Amino acid sequence: MSDQQGNRRPSDTAGTGRHDPGPLAALDPHGLLVLSHTLFACAEQSEIVRLAMGHVSALGPYHAEAGYLVTSDGLARVPGHDAGAPKADDARMTDLGEADGSVSLPERSWTWAFGLRGAGGLLGYILVSSRSGPDEQGRFLLSSLVGLASAALSLTVTRAAQHDKAGELSQVRTERDTALVQLDTMRSELHLQKTVHETLARVAARGGGEDAITEALYELTGLSALVEDRFGNLRSWAGPDRPDPYPVRSSTHQERMLRQVAREPGPVRVRDRLIALVRPRGDVLGVLALEDPEATADEHTRFALDHAQRSLAQELMHMRELAEVELRLRRQLIDDLLEGTDETSAYARAEAVGHDLQRTHYVVVVHWPGNASDDSFTRAVEQATAITATRPLITRRGDRMVLLTEARPDDDAVYTALAHELGTPGGAIGVSARCDSLDDIPRCYQEASRALDVRQNSRQRSGTTFFDDLGLYRILGPGNDLRELEDFVREWLGELIDYDAEHDTELVETLSRYFDCGGNYDDAAAALTVHRSTLRYRLQRIREISDRDLADVDTRLNLQVATRVWKIILGGRR
Repeated sequence: MSDQQGNRRPSDTAGTGRHDPGPLAALDPHGLLVLSHTLFACAEQSEIVRLAMGHVSALGPYHAEAGYLVTSDGLARVPGHDAGAPKADDARMTDLGEADGSVSLPERSWTWAFGLRGAGGLLGYILVSSRSGPDEQGRFLLSSLVGLASAALSLTVTRAAQHDKAGELSQVRTERDTALVQLDTMRSELHLQKTVHETLARVAARGGGEDAITEALYELTGLSALVEDRFGNLRSWAGPDRPDPYPVRSSTHQERMLRQVAREPGPVRVRDRLIALVRPRGDVLGVLALEDPEATADEHTRFALDHAQRSLAQELMHMRELAEVELRLRRQLIDDLLEGTDETSAYARAEAVGHDLQRTHYVVVVHWPGNASDDSFTRAVEQATAITATRPLITRRGDRMVLLTEARPDDDAVYTALAHELGTPGGAIGVSARCDSLDDIPRCYQEASRALDVRQNSRQRSGTTFFDDLGLYRILGPGNDLRELEDFVREWLGELIDYDAEHDTELVETLSRYFDCGGNYDDAAAALTVHRSTLRYRLQRIREISDRDLADVDTRLNLQVATRVWKIILGGRR
């Protein structure tokens, strides 16, 4: 059976009096279409309100507190629904002045009066509460339910008036047509929502991915879709007119845009784009946006963007968790390699994280004062050392970064890149000799640390030092008898060390700087920030206290080696 406009109306199944929803049920995940048949068949206004109230909880975490109908004496509560709304609050409904609005109830976080309206005005209210306000979809569903109840009430009012005024037949038809239009509109909306859900569900079932999500969003909306990371870098694009090159925004502009969008609960228009933040657990992981220069986006477009954003949030969160797991495994692996570990286990673990330990490696130790606990320091080191197809294994040891990399750093290339990235040249890098096997790695770590120590205790403290270039300091490194080295230092510097300790002077440091500067008075005085005459006085005191002839070649050699051992190997211990 069809109405005058050719629209299909619900029909009863043969002889049963029950409505068969037919194919509409497949498009009706919340039961609204099925409920509409019952509402339109009901002749009692109170029963219509009770049926609608009974369906509120099926739409989400909502509760129908009370129902009201407009009578000649004002608003009257619909009997027969144990909703629990205090009677004393009925007066508050009158204060709404026939408008929808919030109603304060004890122990309720959110309560809203939804008006039931027909062509003649207000017909009643349904009072709904929830632990929190509904989202965009929830408000749509509640409004749809109220619209159906309003249409059904309008029909009952019209039917009752038919007995008194035959001239209102045209009004009946109008109300009927309006109700059918509402039904068709809701069916269309539900169909569009179902399409969004099914499309994104297929994407998830096939493994998801940023590209798949943007392609699905473009397919659903007809607008170019894109994903940016939180810094504004493009990660994915689907649709025409992709900019090439992609514009780079300043960090200030990006942060301002993120704050603007974060203030709103859903997608926000920013110039020619409709933007949704991807922020699971409150962390902004990226931005999902639609290019919409003609401002054609409607509620369906916003619905699709909002649901695509949720799918993308799950995808990016999963990717972050995998990256964190991989990073933790890589750090555990290099920590064990630096200490010495089982070879079979190490090879298997390295293969699991995509690193080939069968190749030649180098250990690199990096120290940059003031950046020890800064994550940007870690990222800068990773970027500066990513000079091969294989990422280096990297970990933190105290205030130093330690890397195991296949490529030997190119002279000062890594140092120069880090100095530029961090904005200061004050760091130093130590590089080991070549590691040909896993057993060599702990030794190479000591070599790289020794190279770094030598660099930081030399005249030129910043830059890169290779263990292969240490010369004499290679035989003074780890593995030598520390007691013998201490005895050697005491033999040649003992009197000066004791004098410094007793008088709080710096004669040993003065001698060390003097040798570092090749015996040049002016350079040594400048390095010590003292006057030339002060340097001469100190050197004279050194001759007197140590009873050593600084002009003797062998004496100078032994004293210079002793000062280097004291400073680098023993760390300046007195």
